[in-house]
Amino acid sequence: MGARKANRAEKIKAEKKQKAIAILRDCPTSPRKMRLVADIIRGVEINKALGILRFSKKEASIRMEKLLKSAIANWEAKNEGESLESTALCVKEVFVDGGRMLKRIQAAPQGRAHRIRKRSNHVTIVVDKLVTVENK
Repeated sequence: MGARKANRAEKIKAEKKQKAIAILRDCPTSPRKMRLVADIIRGVEINKALGILRFSKKEASIRMEKLLKSAIANWEAKNEGESLESTALCVKEVFVDGGRMLKRIQAAPQGRAHRIRKRSNHVTIVVDKLVTVENK
């Protein structure tokens, strides 16, 4: 029983070593706009994803590109022996969660007030080795 547990722990540790995570918190863009950009790069190889983000017209893509570069740097820090060029990395997971909402008041006609909700989000990117599926 003990050997099996130790073997499983080593396996999980090896999987964690391959993955690199980068998190952006309280980004002042609405989650809906950021998800449009996140959906484009999900599952894509990193060089292609960087190219997509670089030439995208969306404002959210600037922040997403910076976050992806951070995730790549985190992977390099975890895997010092391996080179980035020889390893095929891809964007394994990208998810955008709602963040803090700033509530503001805007004056409206006849003494009324409308509430303005300035939304923010949290973005998480996981970079991992690209797994090729072979025919069985």
